[in-house]
Amino acid sequence: MKNVFTGNIVNLFDFTINYGTILVQNERIIEIEYLGNEQVGESYFLPGFVDAHVHIESSMLTPSNFARMAVVHGTVGTVSDPHEIANVLGMAGVDFMLNDAEKVPFKFCFGAPSCVPATVFETAGAAINSEEIFKLMAKKEIGYLAEMMNYPGVLFDDEEVMAKIKIAKAINKPIDGHAPGLRGASLIKYINAGISTDHECFTEEEAAEKLKLGMKILIREGSAAKNFDALEPLINDNYENMMFCSDDKHPDSLVISHIDELVKRAILKGNDVFKVLSMACINPVLHYRMNVGLLREGDYADFIEVEDLTNFKVKATFLNGQKVAEEGKTLINEVQSEIINHFDCELKNADDFKIFSDKKNINIIEVIDGQLITNNLEAIANQSGSEHVVNLEKDYLKIAVINRYHAAPVAKAFVKNFGLKQGAIASSVAHDSHNIIVVGVDDVSMAEAVNLIVNEKGGISAVSNTLKGILPLPIAGIISDKDGYVVAEDYSQIDAFVKDKLGCVLKSPFMSLSFMALLVIPSLKLSDKGLFDGDKFEFV
Repeated sequence: MKNVFTGNIVNLFDFTINYGTILVQNERIIEIEYLGNEQVGESYFLPGFVDAHVHIESSMLTPSNFARMAVVHGTVGTVSDPHEIANVLGMAGVDFMLNDAEKVPFKFCFGAPSCVPATVFETAGAAINSEEIFKLMAKKEIGYLAEMMNYPGVLFDDEEVMAKIKIAKAINKPIDGHAPGLRGASLIKYINAGISTDHECFTEEEAAEKLKLGMKILIREGSAAKNFDALEPLINDNYENMMFCSDDKHPDSLVISHIDELVKRAILKGNDVFKVLSMACINPVLHYRMNVGLLREGDYADFIEVEDLTNFKVKATFLNGQKVAEEGKTLINEVQSEIINHFDCELKNADDFKIFSDKKNINIIEVIDGQLITNNLEAIANQSGSEHVVNLEKDYLKIAVINRYHAAPVAKAFVKNFGLKQGAIASSVAHDSHNIIVVGVDDVSMAEAVNLIVNEKGGISAVSNTLKGILPLPIAGIISDKDGYVVAEDYSQIDAFVKDKLGCVLKSPFMSLSFMALLVIPSLKLSDKGLFDGDKFEFV
C-alpha cells in the first residue's frame, strides 16, 4: 500500500523548503517529488525530533509509556541511558528497558551504562563491570557507551574505567561524557580518552572551550537542570556540533512539551530555523548512527507534519510510515509491563533521623533552583542540648538518605532552599543509586514519608501535619506501571500539595530532591554513606 503526503518539505541537508509530495511504501520513502516553491498556508513536513540524552526512568515511565507521550510532541527517537534502572537491577534492568521498548514503534537508541555504581561512595543495588559492558556493547540495540560520569577515573587512568572505554572504541561506538566544570588540561585528557559529548555545561564559557576542543555539546533543558539560556548564544556558530536534550523530565512536563519546546524557543531567539532543526533532528541521528529516517528517498518514513515553522504545532507524527500521533493525541496502544524490583528496607521511626554532634559548625547543602550543582555552606548549628535541629527561620531543614538494599545507619545532614514550613517529602528516585531520600522539618514527618515508600517498595511521598500521600513506583522502585497521562496527573497533584500545603518554593521539588544524592555533581551532596564533597571527591 502506498501513501502520498503533500505539503512543504523541509530539506535539512541543503537548507531548502519546497512544495511537493512524499511517497511512502512498506515503511520507507520511495520518492520525493518537488512541485514548486514553498506555499503559504500549507503544512510542513520535516524529520522528527530526537532527544539526544535522556534517562527515561526519570519520567517515572516505562519506555513504552514514554514513547506514547513523546510522539505527540513530534519526537520520533531518544538516545537513552538506562543508567538509573541499572543501578538498581544491573543487567536485568537494562534488559527490562530493551524488552519494553520493543513493544512500541519508536526509535530508541540505548547506551551501555558506564558507571554502575556511579561511585564507590554510595550503595547501589548492582554493579556492571567491563565484562558485562562487552556483552552489552555487542547488542544491536546498544548504540553507545553511556555517560562516563566517573571523570576522576578517566583522569587517573582507572583500569576498569579505561577498559570500558577501550571496548567502545574497539567497535567504533560513541562514548558519552559527563564532566561538569571540567576545564583546561584535565578536560583535554578527558576528551583525548575518546569521549565525544557533554551535556553538563552550565556556562557559555565552559561549553565554548569544549566545542573548541572538538566535543559535541548538548543543550539541556529538563525538569530540574535548565541550561538553555546560558548556552543558546552558541547555536549560530556551532550548530553542527550541538544537540538538544532533556536528560531528566518528569511526566507532568512531558504532557506539555519535549524537544519541540526547545526548537520553538531557539527560533524565537532569532536563530536560523535550519540550524535549529539540524540540532533537533539530524545531528543526534548522525552522531549515534540511529536507525531513524531523515526525510530522504530510501529512508524509513519517520517524519512529522507541523502547521508552521514558528510554533511547531504537531499535526501528525509518523514512524516507519505509520501514524503514531495526531492533533495532540497518541495513537500508540498502551502495553503491559512486568514488575521487577530490588527493595529490602525496614520501617523507620523518628529517632532514626535525630542528629547528635559536639560540633558547633555544620555543612549545609544549598540547593540552586534549576541546577544540579549545589553550594557548600557553613553555619553555626541550631542546637537543643547536644542535638542539632532544624532552623525554620533560616530554612535549614534536615535531609537524610536511607539504604534501601540492606539494613544500615541513616545518613543525615542539613539542606537549604526547599522552603518547607511543615511536614516532609521523600523519594526512592535518588540519583544515582536510588536509595530513599527525604527532606523535612521534623523527625516524625520524615519517618512517615519514608515509611509510605517502604510499604510500597518505591515511590514519591509527601506528608503534612494532617495529610499524606504517595505515588507508587513498583518497577525498580523508580518507575510506574501505569499509563503516562495517569502518572502525570497523580504527579501533578502531589507536586501541588508540596508547594501549596508544605510551602516548597522550588519549581520541581521532587526532581531537585532526587539530585541531592548525585555525588558526581559538585559541590555538596549526601549519599547513604555520608556527606560528600563533589569538588574534592571525598567525604566531608
